[in-house]
Amino acid sequence: MQSENIMQSTTSHSLPGHPHGEMRRDEREITDRREIEDILAANRVMYLALADNDVPFLVPVFYAWDGAALYFHSARAGSKVAILKRNHRVCFAVSTDHGVVEDDIVCNFEARHRTVIGLGQAVFIEDEQEKIAALHRIVARFSDKTWQLAPSKVRATLVVRIDIESLKGKKHGF
Repeated sequence: MQSENIMQSTTSHSLPGHPHGEMRRDEREITDRREIEDILAANRVMYLALADNDVPFLVPVFYAWDGAALYFHSARAGSKVAILKRNHRVCFAVSTDHGVVEDDIVCNFEARHRTVIGLGQAVFIEDEQEKIAALHRIVARFSDKTWQLAPSKVRATLVVRIDIESLKGKKHGF
């Protein structure tokens, strides 16, 4: 299974200097694949980080997780799409269970969270069946109803799949 390979490649054995190198606080690393997948399955908003000529660009998008890849939809034009056409490498973050872990010393307050951060390649979906399936997954995050997607809307919507290269999970306050 592809997701097993992803998880095997995302432990602390990543390349030195890589953003997914050793985690400084080992006790906060999520190593259980199921917990990482649960975080991805439970949320609706992913923060997508792009880069264009050394200029960062960050945008929240609604997404769906199918157990192996992430999908999001977009208009066919705009800053995000223009950047992705020039540089298909992405970083993404999904975070949940936010709160504050208080302390008697104000500077010792910490964030309570469960977070997954990953790297991958953005792929524009051209296959209509894959595109429709991804759109149904995204819509299912917001509604239990089954929707008919108008062909004109499907044609007007861009769907992007993120082929994941690495994932890391981190939690604190649990």
